[in-house]
Amino acid sequence: VQLQASGGGLVQPGGSLRLSCAASGYIRGIDYMDWYRQAPGKQRELVATITSGGSTVYADSVKGRFTISGDNAKNAVYLQMSSLKPEDTAVYYCRCRRSSWPSFDYWGQGTLVTVSS
Repeated sequence: VQLQASGGGLVQPGGSLRLSCAASGYIRGIDYMDWYRQAPGKQRELVATITSGGSTVYADSVKGRFTISGDNAKNAVYLQMSSLKPEDTAVYYCRCRRSSWPSFDYWGQGTLVTVSS
């Protein structure tokens, strides 16, 4: 199984980007899909989570600006980012996991988002 993240790039402050992540290979029963980010010199942090039922959780720093969505049929997750700030600059990683047996935990390779004028 592989997770392929895409959609990163350079954007001006106040702009928008949409990240996508899709799982390839045989995978069933995803419970959670997440977006994390890691800024230079900082620890990786959770940005947003969506459950298979559509419930969402956001980090306080992105509430009201970012929206996570998913497509269970495609094993895909998206992150719509708006009102971007320079402090949103980071490598963004997607993750999919299942906590009950047979459990799994897969990470994507990361996509760089740079917010700068």
